[in-house]
Amino acid sequence: MQDIVVTGSIAYDYLMRFPGSFREHIVIEALEQVSLSFLVEDMTKHWGGVAANIAFNMAKLGLRPRLMGTVGRDFPDYRRWLEDVGVDTSTVQQHDDVFTASFFCNTDVENNQIASFYSGAMAKSANYKLADMSGNTSPDLVIISPSDPTAMTNLTNECRERDLRFVYDPSQQIARMDGETLKHDMQGAYLMVINQYESNMVMKKTGMSMDELRNAVDLLVITHGGDGSEIFTNGDVIKVPAFAPDAIIDPTGAGDAFRAGFITGLSKEFSLEVCGAIGALCATYVLEHNGPQSKNYTIVEFVERLRQHYNDKGVLDALLVQETA
Repeated sequence: MQDIVVTGSIAYDYLMRFPGSFREHIVIEALEQVSLSFLVEDMTKHWGGVAANIAFNMAKLGLRPRLMGTVGRDFPDYRRWLEDVGVDTSTVQQHDDVFTASFFCNTDVENNQIASFYSGAMAKSANYKLADMSGNTSPDLVIISPSDPTAMTNLTNECRERDLRFVYDPSQQIARMDGETLKHDMQGAYLMVINQYESNMVMKKTGMSMDELRNAVDLLVITHGGDGSEIFTNGDVIKVPAFAPDAIIDPTGAGDAFRAGFITGLSKEFSLEVCGAIGALCATYVLEHNGPQSKNYTIVEFVERLRQHYNDKGVLDALLVQETA
């Protein structure tokens, strides 16, 4: 898979840290009248958005994904940042009448998060089709990550109608979707990646059992944070351990990085276990930094670190050859 299009949110992330625990301030008996305010220690602004995070991490591993989404008039600096790292932004539509979407996230000392998302220009993505892109409109793989829910449904429909292989990543939009929409959108997906909590949400909303969820897509990956990930395929379960971080600075974007690493491995036709290991290390790099696109490493450094904990039997030499080409 050489031509990969990553669709979804492109946003600015405003990340805050609360020096306490959210659960200590939630009164279960008074949830019908919630009124909470958290005084945070600091706030930082970062490049973000699920699709942009995925594309960024794929580019760090030597790919040149095409980023597809809608942004506002404040995007030029962000576009240069992505292009400099290797992301093709020619398929990003800029709308000068609005601002780029923004993500506001507060993280407590237990790494629990409370977040809000302003859609901004992302709301215009429902009218943007793969057939409207510049360049090749029939890519090898389409990643459908969280965006405007209507846009996500439209893209899954278009992929099925045009027989395009696609990855379905509902994650942050599961809360906005009903069970029928989730069932419809995952139909025919080559891969779905969700975390354990999200998988429980999907099953609750759709009424599907775990076996039904496993059989709904060709390849299902469920991540478990520090407990690693499970890859379900052809009736088998492959368990891949996590890479322990040197320190957990901020978890925002770790799931996006995992997806990028995993899909990069798939694009190179690596084994599913190796794909999971690449995804795990990508996620660890994010955990160790403040912001989803703040880490800086070379492919050589990445492979060396992975091999300290995992025997890839030499297959990652394919990435190293790419680095020196």
